[in-house]
Amino acid sequence: QVQLVESGGDSVQTGGSLRLSCEVSGPTYCMGWFRQAPGKEREGVASIKTRGGWTAYADSVKGRFTISQDNLRNTMTLQMETLKPEDTAMYYCAAGNKWNTRRGCDPNTWGQGTQVTVSS
Repeated sequence: QVQLVESGGDSVQTGGSLRLSCEVSGPTYCMGWFRQAPGKEREGVASIKTRGGWTAYADSVKGRFTISQDNLRNTMTLQMETLKPEDTAMYYCAAGNKWNTRRGCDPNTWGQGTQVTVSS
């Protein structure tokens, strides 16, 4: 069974950067980062196929966020640049075995989340 542990969440100012990491134990077909802000639904941020490295991004983060994986270290990362207050949310690492061509990874396993707060 896949287990996921996130880290790297923090409080930063607008325009700042953060790097989120997810330690992965177990085989995965695809992985992704999702976020949920207070009072809002959870939304996909970025996804990656474990084999081949196909990626998908939400329009709101394209050009600012980069998802990557290190198979030797069994980690997945989300590099976030030019952060905005609207990026404030709990960020979740997730894994799944289905890929949607529009949305990216359809997750069935979730981490506990790591908080990102961007102040203006």
